[in-house]
Formats: sequence, C-alpha cells, structure tokens
Amino acid sequence: TYLAVAMAVSALAREQVRSIILTRPAVEAGEKLGFLPGDMAQKVDPYLRPLLDALNDMLGKEKAQDFLERGVIEVAPLAFMRGRTLNNAFVILDEAQNTTREQMKMFLTRIGFDSRAVVTGDITQIDLPGRGNSGLIEAERILSDIHGITFCRFSKSDVVRHPLVQEIIHAYERKTSKGSVRAL
Repeated sequence: TYLAVAMAVSALAREQVRSIILTRPAVEAGEKLGFLPGDMAQKVDPYLRPLLDALNDMLGKEKAQDFLERGVIEVAPLAFMRGRTLNNAFVILDEAQNTTREQMKMFLTRIGFDSRAVVTGDITQIDLPGRGNSGLIEAERILSDIHGITFCRFSKSDVVRHPLVQEIIHAYERKTSKGSVRAL
C-alpha cells in the first residue's frame, strides 16, 4: 500500500498524471461492523484510512486535504466505478484480495488513456466467503502473460513495519506449513 501511494505521489509530482484515484473493496477483516452513519466520505473513510494515512505521511495532512478537496486526489468506492473511464490518473486498488472476480474485471476495464493502475493485495489475507473466489487470484492466473501487466511478489523480508512483524509472519508461515493452523 505504502509503495503504491509513493509511486502515485511521485507520478503526480512529475506531472505524469493529473490525479490520483484510491479505491478498495468494502470488506471487513472478520468482524462485521454493520451500517455506518454519515455521508459517502464518512462511510468509506474506515476502509481507505491506510491509503489516506500514507498520503498524509508523504504530502503532509494539509496538502493531502487540499488535494482531496480540489479533486486532485479522489476516494472512489469500488462499487461505484462501473461505467467510468479513468484517464490521465494513477489509480490504486488496495486490498484487492478481497475483490470478487467480477469486481476485479470491472476495475481493470476502467483504465483509460495516460493512466497507470496499481493493484495491491495479499492472498494470505482473503476475507471473502469462499476464499477461492478472489479476483486477485484469478487476475494473476489469467493476465500474467499480457504485455504491460507485471506482478510483483513481496516476502516477509520486504515488510516495512516494526521488525517484529517479520517474525510474526514467519511464525504463522511455519505453523501453516506444518498443518497446525487452518486458514486464518
């Protein structure tokens, strides 16, 4: 997520794109929160908070807020992307492991001219019912041979959080490979 936002901010600063569009499926991690009060921005804020935190880190809170208010940075619920063509934009689909096959296809077919799309996700953290229905897994399977599409895999050594996080990931991987832990 952080690297995708850094790439988007860099592309915007170098005037390679005119806008940044952030989206994410509205899927909770395990527990259901129910209906959220407020307008659309308030409803999607909890889902997009990691992206907004990264923007605030890179741009500063005031500049990020200014870009949001002027529409240079747009928060767009994935559910409302259908029918759009995203031209001259850097588009980030975060937590894509939680997209359905249909959502992933819909998102990928929104990409317009002079745009870049970065899709981030971790297939070990699928929160969809029926884990095999992840749009990210299907996209990698059917799009890996298309020129202009690249898949980058990161390992626990690429973790940029607290060093303890690498150890936690390693411990879960060891337990999972021994069959002691079922799908998390």
